[in-house]
Amino acid sequence: MKRRSFIQKTAAAGAAFTIVPSYVLGKSHVPPSDTLYVAGIGVGGRGGGVARELFETGQVKFVALCDVDDKQAENTFKKHPKAKRYRDFRKVYEKHLSEIDAFFVATPDHTHAVISLPFMSAKKHAYVEKPLTHNIHEARLMTRVAEQQGIVTQMGNQGASGDGIRKAKEWIDSGIIGTVHKVDCWTNRPVWPQGLRNITEGQSIPKTLDWDLWLGPASFRNYNQAYLPFKWRGFWDFGTGALGDMGCHIMETPFNVLELGYPTEAEASCTTVWAGDFVEADYNKVCPPSSIVRLKFESKKHGNVALNWYDGGIMPDLPDELKDNELLGDWNGGSIFYGSRGMLITDTYSRNPRLLPSNLMEFFEGPKPSIPRIQGEGNRHAKNWVDACLNGTKTASPFSYAGPLTEAVLMGNLAIKAFQYKVLKEGKKPTDWAPFDYPGRRKLLWDGQNMRVTNYDKANEWVTREYRKGWEVS
Repeated sequence: MKRRSFIQKTAAAGAAFTIVPSYVLGKSHVPPSDTLYVAGIGVGGRGGGVARELFETGQVKFVALCDVDDKQAENTFKKHPKAKRYRDFRKVYEKHLSEIDAFFVATPDHTHAVISLPFMSAKKHAYVEKPLTHNIHEARLMTRVAEQQGIVTQMGNQGASGDGIRKAKEWIDSGIIGTVHKVDCWTNRPVWPQGLRNITEGQSIPKTLDWDLWLGPASFRNYNQAYLPFKWRGFWDFGTGALGDMGCHIMETPFNVLELGYPTEAEASCTTVWAGDFVEADYNKVCPPSSIVRLKFESKKHGNVALNWYDGGIMPDLPDELKDNELLGDWNGGSIFYGSRGMLITDTYSRNPRLLPSNLMEFFEGPKPSIPRIQGEGNRHAKNWVDACLNGTKTASPFSYAGPLTEAVLMGNLAIKAFQYKVLKEGKKPTDWAPFDYPGRRKLLWDGQNMRVTNYDKANEWVTREYRKGWEVS
């Protein structure tokens, strides 16, 4: 189907969403109780890992597999020769909707929502990689549609199914470190090129790639190998930077443990390129090389909580209680909670919670486990979703939770964009920059309920995005 035809064939599925075809309303495939029939969209790279984790549950059969890049998806295609193969997800929707119970999406960030929403509106269970969406408006929409349709959902932040997040919450709920007033989170990302000069020249498109489909809702531009694979994360049109990549893994720890909601304010500081190719860079198009983001939350249990994010090699202050031979988190990153009575550290994915100073762990037994654990090994997050689809159990990261978490993460990106936008002043050319043009940080005040920045209207443009014609969501 052409994009226009795809949109024109759709009909209302909810109060505020309108892309479910009328000819499939009321149709659903009822599977045997032990088999989940799934379509996979974006099955190269991380998507190949998701396909493997789902298949290893022994309860998933792939009806169709879809990827815009034949080369990237080659291994997954070979492992599932009976599944139908496609480049265009709309073909999967058109030909196999009545055959599937569920779908997963592991494409670049900018296409998560536009792919997922049609299937969700047709009442298909959804597994979507993190971050759930590319912008805040999409996250709110995905959350609402999931609730309206009553489907089983899971975001791919695997730590949510681990024991670490449950143990950290039990410990802090026990009061062992008192009332938490600050959390520092950090990551070693980006591990891809970020803060690049503008890309102005095009290159030949590989024969294995459908470049137009890969662009999806983003404005058209010529292909360049600087965008992919994987390197798209550093460009605002496609990715969400280091914070978007790892925030749903690392910020998830305090968001879950402290039961946070929408942040109330955000501000950022970012590094820029001040020499060489500085005049050729537009930081409203590319993510910065590194950043610090400061978020404020109001927690019912802990009161005002400051959450600070560090990436690109910038680290939070090392606590005096940390010994010289002790690591702060792991090589990927981590989080540290500052309470009125002590401190707690976790690694990435909420793993390995421990108290500081570390000698407290020699006699601390911790409270008796009260939060149910999810069983499984490397694929427990995938298995958790499959079990919920087949048996009606709960998922660890449903969109009712993952949507607000994603919004909190992406709110940090609004602060980063606000900082960069003010550095490159409106109406100024890069060659006109001077030291006195540098404005410092700008704090954004956020009305989460109404999804609006109340003190800087320019930032509200970034709550959503401009969609290429035929790729809109509403």
